[in-house]
Amino acid sequence: MAFLKDFKAFLMKGDIVALATAVIIGGAFNKIVGSLVKDVIMPVIGVIMGGKNVNNLFFSLDGGEYETVEAAVEAGGAILTYGNFLQAIIDFIIVGFVIFWLLKGYEKTKKKEETAAPAAPKGPSQEELLIEIRDELRKK
Repeated sequence: MAFLKDFKAFLMKGDIVALATAVIIGGAFNKIVGSLVKDVIMPVIGVIMGGKNVNNLFFSLDGGEYETVEAAVEAGGAILTYGNFLQAIIDFIIVGFVIFWLLKGYEKTKKKEETAAPAAPKGPSQEELLIEIRDELRKK
């Protein structure tokens, strides 16, 4: 549950560095994420929806009945293709999740590096230095 909470906070925060990182990584992994959506996730969603392709979901605004979006376009029918919108939402969520996952891993490696760095050796305090100076002055 905390993972989903962190994911939601990631999507909603306005940090410019995180946004720039998301854009760069999103562009770099576009083909990988696109294949994940098209070849892995959408077939599963299609099976859940009874074999329908999400992109082929539409409403006919002119009252005509068409089998596919292509048939409606060919007939010149007025249609509202909400399936394309659903596909865009699914793509966005998956891209956001992949970027979130990568940044989360990157942040973990940064934290490990910070904790692994040795602490600087501690020197004498200001009071100890003043005592040493005083003692040296007394000797002279």
